[in-house]
Parts: sequence; structure tokens; C-alpha cells
Amino acid sequence: MRPAIELQDQGEAYYFIANYHSMTSLFDAGERRRNTLDVALDFLACGLDPKKSVFFKQSNVPEVTELAWMLTTLTPMGLLERATSYKDKIAKGIAPNHGVFAYPVLMAADILIYDSNVVPVGRDQKQHVEMTRDMATKFNEQYGQTFVIPEPRIRDEVALVPGTDGQKMSKSYGNTIEIFGEEKAVRKKIMGLVMDSRTPAEPKPDAEKNLAIQLLKLVAPTDVAVDFENRLRAGGLGYGDLKKALFEHYWNYFAAARSKRAELAANLDYVNNVLADGAARARALAQKVLQRAKVASGLD
Repeated sequence: MRPAIELQDQGEAYYFIANYHSMTSLFDAGERRRNTLDVALDFLACGLDPKKSVFFKQSNVPEVTELAWMLTTLTPMGLLERATSYKDKIAKGIAPNHGVFAYPVLMAADILIYDSNVVPVGRDQKQHVEMTRDMATKFNEQYGQTFVIPEPRIRDEVALVPGTDGQKMSKSYGNTIEIFGEEKAVRKKIMGLVMDSRTPAEPKPDAEKNLAIQLLKLVAPTDVAVDFENRLRAGGLGYGDLKKALFEHYWNYFAAARSKRAELAANLDYVNNVLADGAARARALAQKVLQRAKVASGLD
């Protein structure tokens, strides 16, 4: 969220709530509506400014699915079969539907339909941006210059946020620590982080790999995080004390956002108006890009 929101001060930024994508794994309509509202509240609370950016629901821009079909016709099966996210789900025993398999095509349409030149992603999503570049290049070669070729932007220091189990933090893995969770629940999750069996007195030369240290670096001042890492490396710092410090910094880091979110939740008309206005602005551009692609490919 942080690198994405920062881009609103560097140019025209588009943000969408990916509710079409959610359909690959979520099949409860009520939960999808709740999740959609939660995402809207979360981003606005964390600093997204609708005066500086375009914020909308993916499903309110139907042009994106039309473009996805056009891209599908030029996307090799082998390219999709090599997608890491698809292979990971297969390895975990998840029975994938076509949406899971074709996810990178819809993601490509999401990017290309707004003439995006920069796409902020975590390291795990870099491959999907590269696939988007492949699809755009193939379309341009087949039908003439149509799409902007986007570049991924990855912040090395937060390229992958670890979850409570050490994997990528993801709701689908059930390993998240909620930004806006209840204090007791957040504390329980953080204090429940699994550490190794070494005693507090033992030096930990691999302290930088410690899960709590990795998370602390995201929410604590740099000097504080470095100090805890050095103390853990030298020995003498207990894991319980480390996790208590992580909770305090985590809770304080999001204090202002929690207050802002409560204000927004009490004014849902404002939130809905922001999304409606954003959708109208997004469609204005999406329609132009789609028309360009239709003309180039002989559909219009």
C-alpha cells in the first residue's frame, strides 16, 4: 500500500479494488461486498487522496474484461502455465479454475487499459508485470503500436512482506496481521509468532532472518529496528521482549490511520461517492484505450 500511495504525488495514479480477481477464490457475494468496502476504507485511511488520484472498483470498468479477451487470443498457454502463482496453487493441492489460470491476462488488461507506465508491485508479482509486457509487445507486433509497455517498480526493502508463518503475507494463506484488527487479536497474533528454540542468551548471527525483526523493520524507526536486530544477534534479548516491542510499534504505527478509518466508516456516502467518481474518470480513459485496440485489431 505504501509505495502505491506514494505514487499519487509523482503523477497521475490509478488504484482499483480488484473484485473481479476475487472471484477466482471467493464465492460469497456478501463477503465480497464487505471486503470491497474494507479495501476502500483501508486505502483512504492510509493516505490515498481522491483529489490526487483515481480510486474505483474494478467491476465498474467493464472495458477491462473486454480487453482481457482480446489479450487472451494472443497469449500462449505455455506462458500462463509458467506463472509462479498458478504453479504454487497446484503444488498446494488447490484445484484451480480458469480464472486462476487466466489471472495474469486480466491483470495485464488492468495495467494496459490505463496506459500505465509504472506498476508498483511486490517481488512476487514481478513475473505478472513481465507477462503483461510480453502480451503488450505481442499485440503491438501483431496489430501495430497500441499499448504502453509498463515497468515494475519494486521497493527492495519491502519487496515481500512475510506473514505469521514466514510465507508471503496473504489472506489466502491465512497468515495476515490486520492493520485495523482489534487490539487483543493483533497482540495475540504477534505474540504467537513462532520462533526457534534458542535461549535468550544465545547469539543469533542470522538475526536479520528473524520474522519479528523483518516485520519490525516495516513499522519501527530505522535506528530502533537496527538496535533490536543487533541485540538479538549479540544474544541477551528474549523473543518475548522482541515480540512485545513489535506489537507496540505495530500498534502505534497505524494509530492515525485507525482514527481516520473510523471517521470514514461513519460517512459511507462519501466513500461511495469517491468510488463512483473514480470509476467515471477511469472509464473515460479505458474507453479511449480500448477503442484504440479495437481499431488496431480490426474490430472497429
